[in-house]
Amino acid sequence: MKSTFSICFYVKKDKQKANGMYPIFVRITVDGIASRFNTKLDVSPDIWDAKAGKAVGRSAEAGRINRMLSDINASLNTIYHEMQRRDNYVTAEKVKNEFLGHSDNHETILALFQKHNDDVKQLIGISKTKATYQKYEVTKRHLAEFIQRKYHLSDISIKEITPMFITDFELYLRTACKCGYNTTAKFMQFFKRIIIIARNNGILEKDPFANYKIRLEKVDRGYLTEDEIKIILKKKMVSERLEHVRDLFIFSCFTGLAYSDVANLHEENIRKSFDGKLWIMTKRQKTNTDVNVPLLDIPKMILKKYKGKLPNGKILPVISNQKLNAYLKEIADICGIKKNLTFHLARHTFATTTTLAKGVPIETVSKMLGHTNIETTQIYARITNSKIGNDMQGLDKKFVGIEKIYKEIAL
Repeated sequence: MKSTFSICFYVKKDKQKANGMYPIFVRITVDGIASRFNTKLDVSPDIWDAKAGKAVGRSAEAGRINRMLSDINASLNTIYHEMQRRDNYVTAEKVKNEFLGHSDNHETILALFQKHNDDVKQLIGISKTKATYQKYEVTKRHLAEFIQRKYHLSDISIKEITPMFITDFELYLRTACKCGYNTTAKFMQFFKRIIIIARNNGILEKDPFANYKIRLEKVDRGYLTEDEIKIILKKKMVSERLEHVRDLFIFSCFTGLAYSDVANLHEENIRKSFDGKLWIMTKRQKTNTDVNVPLLDIPKMILKKYKGKLPNGKILPVISNQKLNAYLKEIADICGIKKNLTFHLARHTFATTTTLAKGVPIETVSKMLGHTNIETTQIYARITNSKIGNDMQGLDKKFVGIEKIYKEIAL
């Protein structure tokens, strides 16, 4: 951001020394706000021109003073313009401190963001997923584009992140990037994480997110009904490729596993539990929480179908998530299903149709999904109307006594 900048040299007559010399001070002014300091130079009042702000005459002393004042002037100008380019935020105090060697470290937001992302990248497969890393990278890219468009800079000082900067970035995501409400909120959550790191490391004192609330809108997540699952099961697939995709999708409909967890399943994850029955015992790649799911007959049959037929210890014919979702669209067309068929829809189907609609308690469903917070399960799963009807059926019989009392007073 452009600002006004001026430098003025002057003498402090009230600081006259015993030898009659005056100390020369410099006043830096940025946007009308000044800061002053002593140049450590002294000058005789006989050769000082207050209006010109320099020594006059051809004496060696006048020449020496003016050369040093010229050097100071050049240094201050260089510092000012460098701050304009680097920080996009300049004050007279910052220029003075930089010149005197008292300046703070100049951490920039994109540099810190990059360091954070590099750390996340190293944790892929340990405590972070590739998808999480990619989301941080996309957020950083949007932030870099915003800084370039708004401020014409390649980076900006972390100290320049203000509440206004945050709301401007949100507006940029919604308008220039055409992000939806929840997508924007997710990007802001990732950005806030970087600000938290800056505050934890003492780079920022105040929290620019203090009065900024990130709220996600509740989304009516899709799921398949039991009839739709049957349609997919009964439909003869036109190729082995689609048959594999159908099997993977149905497997998730009856286990609730996310794509990354299905992709990482191996023989050692299928074990007999305390009840003597086969269970899936694994950890969610996304959160590293334990997931233990009893195997129902359909996923058992799918596992049996591919047993010993796949390379590298795989127990299911997994392909990339992108290809999987593309082929699921093809299956939806073949089966006449109008819903947006994605692999994650199978997880929603497990939460709703396979479990909750069949009377499985939400606490149990939450545990099998690997959720650490039951509120997350409530977002994924809905109680269907048929479940409400079944739950309420016969409830009248439990209030026969009360109904008799009302009949007596009503008649």
